[in-house]
Amino acid sequence: MAEPVALLALAIDAAIGWPAAVYARVGHPVGAFARVINACERRWNAPARSFTGRRMLGTATLLLVVGLAVATAWLAQWALVSSLGRQAWIGVALLAAPGLAQRSLHDHVTPVARALSGDIEDARRAVGMIVGRDVTALNRPGIARAAIESLAESFCDGVVAPLFWLLVLGLPGLWAYKAINTADSLIGHREERWRAFGWAAARTDDVVNLIPARLSGVLLCASGGGGWRTMWRDAGKHASPNAGWPEAAMAGVLDLQLAGPATYDAVMLDKPWIGGGRTDAGVGDIGDALRLYRRACLALWFIAGAVAWAR
Repeated sequence: MAEPVALLALAIDAAIGWPAAVYARVGHPVGAFARVINACERRWNAPARSFTGRRMLGTATLLLVVGLAVATAWLAQWALVSSLGRQAWIGVALLAAPGLAQRSLHDHVTPVARALSGDIEDARRAVGMIVGRDVTALNRPGIARAAIESLAESFCDGVVAPLFWLLVLGLPGLWAYKAINTADSLIGHREERWRAFGWAAARTDDVVNLIPARLSGVLLCASGGGGWRTMWRDAGKHASPNAGWPEAAMAGVLDLQLAGPATYDAVMLDKPWIGGGRTDAGVGDIGDALRLYRRACLALWFIAGAVAWAR
């Protein structure tokens, strides 16, 4: 049996996450990626440059941040192996745990359910912490749906995908994924300012999430005992080639309609509905989504353990 690095990393993340005290003192590794990306964007993404030039410089930005992530992770892993020998895997798991977001995601969605039981403005502020859409006009079902959608999509981006790349390529693979995903979230947008500069980040993020997104959907359906038909039917309705898989799976298991029209930067986008169930989601549905999420995360623990055993 090989050392269960991924399993221990999941356990560490679930137990302590990334403590607020640590975040206040040193931030988070993803914050370092963001600073590099933002610095490059300010310097290189000038409107006066040609579309091709901005695309090339955006690609260079992506290569730079991924290269830094891989080099740092590889050097840290090499240092641990050199100093600790056979016990280095424990240190590697400690370095991998911050790249997972099981606890963080759960801790960000739970307050939405709590606030939704009371003042709607508190609920809007809570859900505004985890979604990118305009929340000022959301009613209670809209707030609940937004929280559930974010939970489904982030299950892939924050848990399944980094764990997948940890299992496939080790610590450098996990942090390379986090660098790509951070770049996509910051610059991989379709608006005019980002379309050229963020092209490489967006396309690369699509590629590295191809398998994890579908695995996320399968895990949610398997953990919920249903939703398969909705996932296969509606996954393609999402604008992203990947995000629709966990979202459609979540909608199918909970018998909800998710997505639908949403406002971004004061512009209403007529997005299609995903799922064929109810639209009147509420506090109980967020609770059901969180329970489904915990079961799916537990399934990942078994997968990580099985991979370690097989090796």
